[in-house]
This record gives sequence, C-alpha cells and structure tokens, in this order.
Amino acid sequence: MVLTQRLTQICLFLISFIGVLGGILQMWKGEPHTTPELDNVHRFLAGIYLACGIISFWTALTIRKQHMLVFLLAGSVLMGALGRAISMNIVGVPNPKGLWYTYFLSEIIIPILMIVTQLITSRRKYK
Repeated sequence: MVLTQRLTQICLFLISFIGVLGGILQMWKGEPHTTPELDNVHRFLAGIYLACGIISFWTALTIRKQHMLVFLLAGSVLMGALGRAISMNIVGVPNPKGLWYTYFLSEIIIPILMIVTQLITSRRKYK
C-alpha cells in the first residue's frame, strides 16, 4: 500500500471513530431540553452519523477497492463543516469556543487531506 493510500485510510478510521462514538452518544443523550420534534430530528441525525461512521470503517478496511466512496465520504464531512459554519455564524460559537473551533478545523482539514491523498493514489494507480 502506498503512503497516500495509508493516509487516506487513517483519515477514514478517524472519521469512523468519531462517527460511531458520536452517533451512539447523541442517540443516547438526544436533545432533552428542547421540543419533542427537535429531539426526534436530533436522534435521527445521530443514527445517520453512526451509519456514516460504520461506512467509513468499512471503506477504510477495503481501501484498495474504493475510489469514489472516499470522495463521497470526504464531501459528507465537508458538508457537516459547512453546517457547523452556518450555525456558528447565525447563533454563535458554543463554549468552550476553542473546542468547537477545533472540531470545525478538523472537519475541514481531514476531508481535504483525504481528497488530496486519494487523487494522488488514483493518479499512481491509473498510470
């Protein structure tokens, strides 16, 4: 396995870890200090978050067979970062601010790293 493919795989395992743990935690916690409708949506999205974590894990395990799925997963994380940016712009940054900025930066850096390394791997593979 080439280094760029290994880096993509590491990013996928990281996304998987975050998605699985975050999804389970948010499904369990919910959003009890709000309306039933918002708690319902929150837990539904937590299920999607958990499923994306599982898909990322499978993609990391089968990285040599994957191509477009890596880009789709990276794009999904970038869309999540966009949602976070919109939230921070409209309602503000939650406390502690440094933690939430760290989340946001990692949601930008990791998928961009995945896209770049996957593009490099693809170019080497198809030469």
